[in-house]
Amino acid sequence: MTPVIWRRAGPSDAPALSLLGGATFLASFAHDHPGDALIAHISKAHGLDYYQAALADPEQHVIIGETALGAPVGYALLTPPNLPVDPQPDDYELKRIYLLGPWQSGGHGHALMEMALEAARERGAKRLLLAVYPQNDKARRFYARQGFEQIGRMTFMVGDVPFEDLVYARKM
Repeated sequence: MTPVIWRRAGPSDAPALSLLGGATFLASFAHDHPGDALIAHISKAHGLDYYQAALADPEQHVIIGETALGAPVGYALLTPPNLPVDPQPDDYELKRIYLLGPWQSGGHGHALMEMALEAARERGAKRLLLAVYPQNDKARRFYARQGFEQIGRMTFMVGDVPFEDLVYARKM
């Protein structure tokens, strides 16, 4: 397995994050999300403008993983929480955590999660929240191994199509 070099993303990483975000979302959900809705969602939620804004926002934290040749293979995006749960003052949200398929199940996900947890701790978080698609069994097992537990449910829009997500939390 090709090693991954993890680092905090900067403004010049927006194009790579946009491509990586769209590719990983498509790979994860193309099997059961309608094509038009999926494309509309990816265009908006993983567009260059989205990542440029995230990287410019000091409240957000983005970690990117690359091969030694600089090819992006994974990332995590942490933000102030925006989930329909009873918020606690020291919450932070792991909005996105994705790895390309060939880099999954080799310890890279655990390494990325550890970096995300450390970034949340540095911001004073006492609880980390995330949302996960109920049919994404692999992700749900990963989050359970990382100490996350379900605390709620929410509707997640993909284009104009509603899907249910589960809300998880982990105390720090």
